[in-house]
Amino acid sequence: MDLFLETDDDQKTLAFITDRNEASRRKLWTAEFEKDRDAIKAMIERDDRLIIPTRRGKWLFDFHRSRNNPLGVWRRLPADQDARADAAWEPVFDLDHFCQKEGKRWIYNGAVTCPWEPTRVLLQLSDGGSDLQRLLEFDAETKSVVDGGFDTPAVRSHASWLSRDEICYFGSIDDFSATRSGWPRVGRRLKRGQTPRDAPVLFEAADSDVYGYGFVIDPMFWNSAAGERPIEIFAACHEIGKQSIHARGGDGNLRRLDLPSEIDFSINHNHVLWRAKTDERFPIGSLILQRFTPFGDEPLKKPERILFTPGEGQSVSQFSLLKTWCVFIVSDRLQPRFFLLDLTKADAAPEELALPAEVQSVSFRTLDADLHQGEEVLQVIGQGFLKPPARYILDLSDRASRATLRQTATAPAYFDTEGMRSELLEAISEGGTRVPYHIVFPKTWAKGELPVLMYGYGGFEAPLSPYYSGANGIWLEQGGAYVQAYIRGGGEFGPDWHRVAKRTGRHKAFEDFVAVARDLVRRGYTKPSRIACTGGSNGGLLTAVMLTRCPEDFGAVWTRVPVIDMARFHVFPAGKAWMDEYGNPDEPADLDYMLSYSPLHQVKDAGTIEYPPVYIESSSNDDRVHPSHARRFAKRLEDSGHKPLFHEFGSGGHGGAGDSSEQAARPAMGYSFLRQTIMGPSSPA
Repeated sequence: MDLFLETDDDQKTLAFITDRNEASRRKLWTAEFEKDRDAIKAMIERDDRLIIPTRRGKWLFDFHRSRNNPLGVWRRLPADQDARADAAWEPVFDLDHFCQKEGKRWIYNGAVTCPWEPTRVLLQLSDGGSDLQRLLEFDAETKSVVDGGFDTPAVRSHASWLSRDEICYFGSIDDFSATRSGWPRVGRRLKRGQTPRDAPVLFEAADSDVYGYGFVIDPMFWNSAAGERPIEIFAACHEIGKQSIHARGGDGNLRRLDLPSEIDFSINHNHVLWRAKTDERFPIGSLILQRFTPFGDEPLKKPERILFTPGEGQSVSQFSLLKTWCVFIVSDRLQPRFFLLDLTKADAAPEELALPAEVQSVSFRTLDADLHQGEEVLQVIGQGFLKPPARYILDLSDRASRATLRQTATAPAYFDTEGMRSELLEAISEGGTRVPYHIVFPKTWAKGELPVLMYGYGGFEAPLSPYYSGANGIWLEQGGAYVQAYIRGGGEFGPDWHRVAKRTGRHKAFEDFVAVARDLVRRGYTKPSRIACTGGSNGGLLTAVMLTRCPEDFGAVWTRVPVIDMARFHVFPAGKAWMDEYGNPDEPADLDYMLSYSPLHQVKDAGTIEYPPVYIESSSNDDRVHPSHARRFAKRLEDSGHKPLFHEFGSGGHGGAGDSSEQAARPAMGYSFLRQTIMGPSSPA
């Protein structure tokens, strides 16, 4: 089945990509496309955007893309100044200049801060937006790459600092160091000037695991007396969402903590906070707090304390342990609630923090890049589909005052929301399951003719929540509606909402999504020929299934970096990590079920079925979902008499990273496709 398309440098593959890219450019690169692309690019490069800074020592840091720096510049501002767009930001690391000097495209992925010297960092540089990452030591005080400092090869990798001169390095540098999924499994104590292969091993996850990771909590975190040892934590991720956690004890040996494997967790020097994903010990979805004594005979103390048990429509969406506080957010029927627990007060109960009434979603992050020398100050971001993000400061370091949110800045409005509105509705899926979805309406629209762009994901317990988007605003201003569907397989309503759509329950996610499309028609908003769907990765699988399984319910399908071949996804290393989610193609029963919906295997000849227009988007250097999925799907559709549009971007990886122009081109091409399909002249229902 066109397996040559799995070989990236095959001349037939290159010719296939070139021919289809030329055709999609001819079709989609219109004057309106250029207008949208330039508008989105300008949004990315706006100087007055909302800044969410990170504090390191005496400086605030921000990464900013501009017209002159489309790849971006890392910049700083004295920490005693307000992080305003018009402040006197000072360039620290010019990525465009660095790439030009090196003759190679790197994408900034963040920085790992040294706890002992906060302006000493490991820059995380992705190779062209792929999962391959170089770690480069950089001095943000002197604004220079450290001479003779850490500079690791571009492989799948991550690291944390062990001391001023050592890092715990996990890198897939060879077969021994990588899991079967291609992610790093071996953690090494790496010193400056030492090659990773020569560094001693600290921890090994199994080859059958997905990846391993580790970090250290230094005694200065808890202001300890001299002589106390650091706490070393290592974890092995067995499957996505399943892990075992280990701590080095007083005898120097690693001990697995007595915790279920299906949990999320946060840890500090004296507590572990974890969310149960099964009912093995506590009701599913519960948030549990336990005392932690890493060097004691029993590292985890009992009794455990249940901080929150979700009711119907509730789930814990974010949680974290700081030094002396526990913080968590609950999604209550998709409305956020914010809770604080003072760990210095015995038996204190979580207290709810009042949130601005107009926000539809909130999240938080610490102001300091690392809490070892930092303060318990949170930045809380509140936003909504029609509400630009606002930044609030929550200072938990001052116990003399009641904790309250203090608004510091708001993002500029990227589009005019006057006359627009969003509503939370429900569709009834097969079996009677109620599936919520948000719909955002444009200013004006004709009943029964509303162009709708539906977005969904529905996998790996990844939750969706309302968010503000200038790119979505362009669609709304052009008269389209935006729908976000909270289907099973995601994490919006806790672990069970995900679990029922795993493996042989995957069809439930598909049923939920099409139920939302049909509900839009039932309510009289639109008709099938006016509905388009889009999604990426697992969402690309979802939308491709909509094409082959429910073509009569959609007027267009825009599938991005999709998983398409359910019989061969595991032949690429990254795909082996998905077998717990989808099934094992080497097991006949699993394969039979997956083939029943696998888009590649469900394509029918044009003489027997008419598919709606389809646009397939991919990236040449996508090393998570190999672009052959998208290529072979396009080829199979063509060979069956259909006329898909296909475009493979030359870089950007799985997430579509790149400079501001490249990032803007992707949604602009999709909108061009939608204008020519569901926004075209009125068509039959």
